[in-house]
Amino acid sequence: MEEKYKILNTINSPADLSDLNGEELTALAAEIREFLVENVSVSGGHLASNLGVVELTLALHRTLSTPKDHIIFDVGHQSYVHKILTGRREEFHTLRAGGGLSGFTTRKESEHDAFGAGHSSTSLSAALGFAKADKLQGNDAVTVAVVGDGAFTGGMIHEALNNLDSKLPLIMILNENEMSISKNIGHFAKNIARLRVGRRYLNTKKATRKFVLRIPLIGKWLFKLIRNIKKSFKNALFDSNYFEDMGFYYLGPVDGHDRAALERLICEAKEAKCSTLIHIKTVKGKGYEPAEADPDIYHAMPSGAGCGREKSFSSVFGETLTEMAKEDNRICAITAAMASGTGLDVFAKDHPDRFFDVGIAEEHALTFAAGLAAGGMKPVVALYSTFLQRGYDNIIHDIALQNLPVVICIDRAGLAVGDGPTHHGVFDVAFLSEIPELTIYTPATVGALKAAMKKAMGFGKPCVIRYPRGAEKESTKKHFYPNGIYAEPSIIADFVRSDDLDTVIVTHGAIVSEAILAKEMLSDKKVGIVLLECIKPYENTAVKIASILPRSVKRIVFYEEGIRNGGMGMILADALRRLGVLDGREYSIVAIEDPFVRSEKDTPIYKTARISAKDICDMIKE
Repeated sequence: MEEKYKILNTINSPADLSDLNGEELTALAAEIREFLVENVSVSGGHLASNLGVVELTLALHRTLSTPKDHIIFDVGHQSYVHKILTGRREEFHTLRAGGGLSGFTTRKESEHDAFGAGHSSTSLSAALGFAKADKLQGNDAVTVAVVGDGAFTGGMIHEALNNLDSKLPLIMILNENEMSISKNIGHFAKNIARLRVGRRYLNTKKATRKFVLRIPLIGKWLFKLIRNIKKSFKNALFDSNYFEDMGFYYLGPVDGHDRAALERLICEAKEAKCSTLIHIKTVKGKGYEPAEADPDIYHAMPSGAGCGREKSFSSVFGETLTEMAKEDNRICAITAAMASGTGLDVFAKDHPDRFFDVGIAEEHALTFAAGLAAGGMKPVVALYSTFLQRGYDNIIHDIALQNLPVVICIDRAGLAVGDGPTHHGVFDVAFLSEIPELTIYTPATVGALKAAMKKAMGFGKPCVIRYPRGAEKESTKKHFYPNGIYAEPSIIADFVRSDDLDTVIVTHGAIVSEAILAKEMLSDKKVGIVLLECIKPYENTAVKIASILPRSVKRIVFYEEGIRNGGMGMILADALRRLGVLDGREYSIVAIEDPFVRSEKDTPIYKTARISAKDICDMIKE
């Protein structure tokens, strides 16, 4: 390792970068890229985006002084180089592992991580807060927000721009690596842009600024006049610049892999002492040919073990919806910058006119779907569970209140082992269960997913289908669907009403595999399992459970991979109590008490969350 990364192994803090010359910094960038490929190929994570910001991160840490200055990465998935340079190199092999480094920025992990992240488009709002806080407290710190162009498909960035204070010591670095938001300005304008980031230009500009501002009485007035004339001339060449119109001092565009040019611009931005935007252009996957050729594949890589060969819930969802759309030309699909992740890339290819990727705009996606439904279409919105949280009001106000037939497919429901608290899909059952007119399906196998989709598409009312990441569990399939027959979503019991049982576990979703394991571990007990393929309406579910429950049952355990408060267990227990089903019976709820579950070293995530098969066994034995 020492021979392989000669320079990198000497960098234990950002201060160690100051003594390196240009040649050494170039070699360091190459070593960092090799280090990233070697480690992320094993741990999994976001590779292409981090390979693209190596020079930028070096430039930031050579010109800023963290933690006094603040660097805020939008989403945080491109912060790996930042982690390596801020004393976490030796721990980097633990990335995304239990008890290891997070795949995003997190304040608890390091003082250099100014703001925690995981979701898109939040960085500028947070940066404005930091910059304003420093100004109010008299601090001379600089705040930098590193924002990818994809974030501009989300509304929050534009809300922050609308609140911009041009007098703050704030720098926004716009990293354009895929979407072309700048105009094709031609050769002449490109040469002008190149000139504007040159050393001579910046030195001349600084000298002129100092000279003009020193002129007695009229210096400040004259400086503003010159700046306005220059802006008018520049706008005539480049057309109006959106960011300058919003209050930014604009620098760029510049090659984001030219470290020296980046350092000059960051220094210029610091000296300007006003809100400045530095527009850079980078290549995703830079320096690693496979990632450069196909950045989508190398954007988020699985761990070295991979995900297996089984069909995932996401891929089955995408393929099934694509086939359904061939039979019904009113079916259309909507996602928020997650076509591949949700399995809808297949649909996009076969039905491009009925596929809509609205960008990172979950709120718009849901209300857009409501409009499509009101207009006579059959919209299906596919979002990750944690991203759906942004659209809560839209579900209530635009979909449920109007009882519109929108189908919301929630991917990544349940705990996210690698991504951690920012991506745990454990809130959706609780926040959706209280919404009237909404039906919630909870398939535990891909066959049950297909059945739920068929039912939902013909239901004519708003529906939610939630399912986990990855493939189905073979134990669940064998236990509850031995014949491979999937009927209309309902409840399935692994016992008959006449069975002599002491305890029944009522559960839904992927975690039923743990319930099956618990039953095997409690072989000396008389335990049955009820699998819910549909949990809401809860009153209907309660009636069905009451109709199959043996009289011998003394205890019911409600078990779920979601939060306890407001979850299935609480609501269903209340519905059963009102029916008198719990009279003379004990009941318990095994659910997540701490929603922000942080994985622990060498500990399965279910155990960390205290919802493992052993946790059920311990409760029942007590």
